[in-house]
Amino acid sequence: MQAIDKNNIPRVRLAVILGALATFGPFGTDMYLSGFPSIARFFGTGVASVQMSLSVYFIGLAAGQVIYGPLVDRFGRRIPLVIGLALFTLASLGIVFCPNVESFIALRLLQALGGCSGMIVGRAVVSDLFDLRGASNFLSMLAVVQGLGPILAPTAGSFLLSVTVWQGVFVFLTIFGIGCFSSAFFGLPETLPLEKRRRVGAAGIARDYLAVVSRRAFLVPALSGALVGSSLFAYIAGSPFVFMHLYGVSAQTYGLIFAGNAAGTLLAAQVNRLLLRRHTPQAILAGGMVFNIAAVIALALLAGRAPMWAFMIPLWLAIASMPLIFANSIALAMASCRDLGGSASAIVGLLQFGLASVSSAVVSLFDNGTAHPMTVVMLGGVTLGALVHFGLGAHAGAGARETGATHRD
Repeated sequence: MQAIDKNNIPRVRLAVILGALATFGPFGTDMYLSGFPSIARFFGTGVASVQMSLSVYFIGLAAGQVIYGPLVDRFGRRIPLVIGLALFTLASLGIVFCPNVESFIALRLLQALGGCSGMIVGRAVVSDLFDLRGASNFLSMLAVVQGLGPILAPTAGSFLLSVTVWQGVFVFLTIFGIGCFSSAFFGLPETLPLEKRRRVGAAGIARDYLAVVSRRAFLVPALSGALVGSSLFAYIAGSPFVFMHLYGVSAQTYGLIFAGNAAGTLLAAQVNRLLLRRHTPQAILAGGMVFNIAAVIALALLAGRAPMWAFMIPLWLAIASMPLIFANSIALAMASCRDLGGSASAIVGLLQFGLASVSSAVVSLFDNGTAHPMTVVMLGGVTLGALVHFGLGAHAGAGARETGATHRD
């Protein structure tokens, strides 16, 4: 399929489609969190085994990035995307009929391998269409659409679990997958022209990946953003236990708490767009890092010592500040690799979800009946991210070029 005129792609339609594709992360993780106890009872196993399905999902999201990266540079954006969406949909349907926890975990892996196609293609499409500042701005607008995922997912999941069995969540995900497949197939044009596609073998793919990670302007923002992002996934893994067991809230209340925390990201995404009018992405990223680490330090100090309302204040601030970091770190990283957009997007995703799988697994592994595993892992992620960013000078010229395609406002 020939690429169409980039300037004729409606921004709102593009944001809705790419935003929906990016929600395979929150919808695949957040919707079933409050159902962990019922899933464990159904399979006759412990909650820890069900928690492993979350870590496996993150592993699948990470590994899938490496697979799709070269494919979207060679075959364009659409073909790998629709194949991945079909896999996600079929795996979601298969989970409905799982006989045991082992098959449940295995299908969760396949579900992630399919769903991650939407994430990597979304980043590549944005890189195809926008320059650095435009990418940061569009990613902030995209975050508004994406932000509905973490808000709606736990709420919808809690509602479904209150009116049906846990399999109802995966029936919903099957329907969601069909909807995303249809939207991408009929509504998302090809943005990578034939003349820009890379037809390389295994050795060429390895060289492309090496070229990407050897660029400091790419690696520093990508790694620092992923390290900070790992704290978000520690929160996702640990918050069901913290709120439902330690603070004794119901599954429905937990869904509302989770949605309330996610709502803060919508506000931060709009703040980021306003800040971009006066400040560079590099400066906003640095400020977001400082704000985030201060909030997580306060959270760690309050863990086990404060009532729920006090504990939730720094938690809300930590989660809400994430778009300031995500939008700008991804834009900076991708701006440095416009010639290798698919491979760069793959490395971004690999770092994000590889570290996510580690952080969520560590929270489960060191479960001691307190909130400390969650808060300590969160603190470790943001501290390492800040050390990489400020220690290696992420703001010193990283992605400073304003080259590449632009998009009409």
